[in-house]
Amino acid sequence: MVNLKIMKVFWLLLIAANTSANEINDVKTIFEHLEVVPDVVPSAPNRFLKVTYANDLEVKAGIELTPTQVKSQPLVEWEADQDSFYTLIMSDPDAPSRHAPKFREFKHWLVGNIPNNDISKGEILSAYVGSGPPKNSGLHRYVFLLYKQKGKLEFNEARIGNNSREERPNFRAANFASKYDLDYPVAGNFYQAQWDEYVPFVHKQLSGN
Repeated sequence: MVNLKIMKVFWLLLIAANTSANEINDVKTIFEHLEVVPDVVPSAPNRFLKVTYANDLEVKAGIELTPTQVKSQPLVEWEADQDSFYTLIMSDPDAPSRHAPKFREFKHWLVGNIPNNDISKGEILSAYVGSGPPKNSGLHRYVFLLYKQKGKLEFNEARIGNNSREERPNFRAANFASKYDLDYPVAGNFYQAQWDEYVPFVHKQLSGN
């Protein structure tokens, strides 16, 4: 009877280990296949970040969504370590297009000092702005990265509202992480999007109107 219990525990641990290994491989594969590695980060995170937009629309890595679908700030969830702080980044490495990304990366969202996994209590450095890929610029990748901080940080960054494009172009997630000693992303995800009829509203919003 004892041996059966031991075997059951062993198999549960083995399944958990294999699930974790499979997830790591899946993240690595999709991040490399669509060149998020190395365009945004030098190596893939170990886990997918759960990102859900309105109407229970969940981001699956590499899925194509529309600017209309992602116009509002999503729900982002992860298993947080107790009493820890995190930084969340969302950026577009394909601005204004993947073939000529002279604004790589365009910063769409940046929140630091997130206690555990409560984004509402984090420090908003750049407010959320949805996707605004220019017409005929093809698919853009919109990348979410989650970093675990080594403690609460003092960010020396301008605070950007959701009606301003100030300091959004030419952002680099990897450089930001290095500046604040964030090591590597612990989780990530991304979707792709191209122009639709909602994009002019995004551009108007960013012009302060």
